[in-house]
Formats: sequence, C-alpha cells, structure tokens
Amino acid sequence: MYEVALTESYFPAQGGPEPSPMTIGDMLRQSAERAPDQPALKELTYEGAIARCWTYAELLADSERLARALASRHAEGARIAVYANNVPEWVLLELACGLAGITLVTVNPAYQKRELKYVLEQSRSEAIYYVADFRGNPMQEIADAVCDEIPAVAHRILLTDHDALYAGENTGALRDPKPEDAVQLQYTSGTTGFPKGALLHHNGLVRNGVDTMTRAGLEQGDIFVHNMPLFHTTGCAILVLGGFGRCGTMLLAPMFDPAVVAQVIERERATFILGVPTMLVALIDEVRRSGRDVSSTQRMMSGGAMVAPQLCRDAKEVFGAPIQIVYGQTETSPVLTQAWHEDTLEDLTETIGQPAAHTEISIRDPQNNTVLPIGQQGEICARAYSVMLGYNDNPDATAAAIDGEGWLHTGDLGRMDARGYVKITGRVKEMIIRGGENLFPAEIENAMLEHEAIDEVAVVGIPDEKWGEQVACFFRSSSGSTLQAADLKAFIRERLSPQKTPAYWISVTEWPLTGSGKIQKFKLVEAFEAGEFNTLA
Repeated sequence: MYEVALTESYFPAQGGPEPSPMTIGDMLRQSAERAPDQPALKELTYEGAIARCWTYAELLADSERLARALASRHAEGARIAVYANNVPEWVLLELACGLAGITLVTVNPAYQKRELKYVLEQSRSEAIYYVADFRGNPMQEIADAVCDEIPAVAHRILLTDHDALYAGENTGALRDPKPEDAVQLQYTSGTTGFPKGALLHHNGLVRNGVDTMTRAGLEQGDIFVHNMPLFHTTGCAILVLGGFGRCGTMLLAPMFDPAVVAQVIERERATFILGVPTMLVALIDEVRRSGRDVSSTQRMMSGGAMVAPQLCRDAKEVFGAPIQIVYGQTETSPVLTQAWHEDTLEDLTETIGQPAAHTEISIRDPQNNTVLPIGQQGEICARAYSVMLGYNDNPDATAAAIDGEGWLHTGDLGRMDARGYVKITGRVKEMIIRGGENLFPAEIENAMLEHEAIDEVAVVGIPDEKWGEQVACFFRSSSGSTLQAADLKAFIRERLSPQKTPAYWISVTEWPLTGSGKIQKFKLVEAFEAGEFNTLA
C-alpha cells in the first residue's frame, strides 16, 4: 500500500514519475516484441472448448491487417459502432481502431431498436459492425431496421464475414494517433436514467488497464478468464488492454456461464478471475456443487458493488484467494481506487481501497467544492490522466462533471481516512430524505451485507405522503432460509439508529441490471410503485 498520513481528505498522486503517455498501438507492439510467441488470446466456445488462438505476434499482425482495412473505408477520427457479444473480432476491432485513428463506439448487445438508434445517432457513427444474434436477441435484424432510418450509417458489416471485414486491407494505411486522441466512445451505465457518451482517449484506457492489472498482480504468462462484457470499460480496458499490456493469456468466453468458467479454470489452470459480486456468488456455488479443482486461482477482483464479508470469506475458502475490489466510472477509464492484496478483511469489504497510481482523489463539500477534513462525508472527486475528454456533444454535462480545476465530480458520496482509504457512503442523487433527515443507502446496505443469509442488497427511497420518503430494502438470498421482516429489523437495529431501519423489506430472485452488472435502482422504485413486489410481513 502507499504509506501516507493525511491531514485532510485529499490524496496526492502516488506511484513515482508518470510513465510516458501511450497509445493502443504502442502497448500492443511492446507486448508483441516482449513475448511474440506467447499465447495472447484464446477463444472459448459456449461449451468451454478452445476454438481459435493468437500469439502476441499473430495478434499484432491481425490487428494491423484489420486496421488497414478500416483505414481504407473510414477517415481518421471517424466513429464506428460495435454491436456484438464477446467474440475475438470485437477485440481485434478495438485494437485495430487504435492503430487506424478511429473511435470505437461500444454498444450493449442486449440493446433493442430504440436504444441502438439513440446511440448511433448521438455518437454520429458512420458504420456498425455486428453479429447476427446473441442470446435470442436478433441483432442483425434490429441493426438493419434501425440503420434503414439513419442515412449517415454507410457501412453494415458482419464480424463473421471476414471477406467484408478485411476488405481493403491492401489499400489502407496505418495511422499514427496521439496518446491524447479519442479512441472510444462509451455510454455510461445508466443506473439513474438514460446514458451519456463518455469520450475516452488512448492513454487513459491503456495506462489505467495496465496500472489496474499491475496492482492486481497479473504477471507475464498468467492465464485469465475473460467473461465480462466487452462493451464496458471493465471488459475492454482493464481485461483487454491491461491484460495484453501485462502479457497475460486471455481466455475469452462468449458470455458468463458459471459451469463453463469453473470447467475452464480447472482445465487451463487459470490464475486470475474478475467478476461482479453476482457472478462470483454463482461461481462459488458452482464450484461447491461440482467439486471442480480451482486451486490454480491466485487472484480475484470485483467491482460495481461492495463485496459482502461472507462472499470474501467464501472466495478465500473455495478459491484460496481474496477478492480485491476496484472502484471507478466509465468517465475515468475506469478505475479510481483499488484494494491491495495484503489488506485486512475489514478494508477489503468496507472500503474501496486506496487511489490508483498517478491519481488524485479528494472528498469535497457538494455545496462549496472545498476539501473536507479526514473522515467527513462528501463527494468523491478525481483528477488524473484517466479522466475522459468529455461527454460527446454535451458541453453542459461536461462542465457540470469536470470543474475549472480539472476535478471530475463522480456523484458518489464517501469518506477518506488518514491512510487514504475511501469508503462509499452513497450517491449524491440517491440520498433519501425521510422526515427532513438525510439517509444514505450505502450505509444501510453495508450493514445488511453483514447478515449471513443475504448475498446482495439494494436500498432505495420510496415516495411517502407523511415522511417524504421511506426506506425500502431489496435483498437476494441464496441460502434457502426464510427471512422474516421482524428478524431483519432486529438485525439492523443492532447496528444502526431507528430512523435508518427500512419500512419495506422485499426479497428478489434477480435484479434489473445495467450491461456492466450494476443494479438499476430507479427500476426497483418504478416496479415497487407499480405494485410488482410483495413486501415481507
């Protein structure tokens, strides 16, 4: 960990002199030179078998080949959309865009017509690269119908049609983009509404991925399973750019299936796994059920939600590895803070770690933007190489997010201790006002996660005529135990004051999730108000 003794909630950048800025091409060429014959990418089938493989030399060659094809039909700086699940061509397209000076617009493969139309139009994409279908979603049919209404989309190319994909490879030329140039346009998770497009640059994505995987302990030749969605920064920055930058071997799964992942870990002797808590809970349950040998695992990482103490203990028991939490946003490429492997169980489960390398973090008063004393709650703000260029075609939103001194305002509430460890305490906009008192969902959620029968929890405010808002606690339990409202109330009252006790307790079997695995709380409120949930007596 970084050894600091802070006197206010400001963490100066650590990690020594900043490395030279990098492009995607810089990273890929360095790794191909360092480990040309080492396996870089292996494609997994839906059943977990190995389909196709690339060494680092082959990955560079195919990426350059595709980059020349892209350059033959797209001008430098053009935006092209990718609408596909986790297939190797997605990865090659990402790398090729970096080599061709083109901005890749990443699209959730679950999107329907309205959502896809919004992204294509808002991003000003001139092409779409897609697969025919995924998990029953007729993506080619959807894309073709949408593109018929958008004349600006001049190219529609199936990623599986290699003749079309690589057409022009002998006429196009590689370009020389700068580290600060835009290379991806990613749409934010949409936990509170419709997403905005964050314009991300080469250096932010590459270095953040490498910095994150360096602290994660990934070494050259380490094998890792990639089952996170590629359209999100976790999948395409941390795992792809960070994993390749560290010369790891990626096993790319088309989707997350705990039985397949457990089988692959056992067979391939994978050493590193990343997943949101929901995935890790399912994976642990599968290993316990199947008895798979996952002892090769050395590192586990999670983010998107706090890790319950019991989940951390279960991971240590089943995999022999702790869960290292990361925290960040699409707007910051994405990681801002990260735990260390030597951290205590308390730090691993109650904090989001220390700031990432070469990253300043401060806790600021949302009213006057001043840095707060140690331990006081305020808005988490960041200033770093990884901060986005801005929101696409939305200067007002950009100005609201990044202040005049370059601080990105995350919208998350938190506290910082004297060591620089940060705790999430809620969202600025998710604060519940009950009877004039400010309540913060994360505080209640963290307390409820201490219950041995609760796997995941989401606390929201429900409109109430008398109190303004009442607290509702949604939870998921896989233990099979029958939880009663009275027992849950008694549990929370032992830990928090009476006004923080939820008025409603709702058991759920699944969550409304964003594409990156975050719970969409606004949808829980909408469904509750529509009478779609039964509360515990």
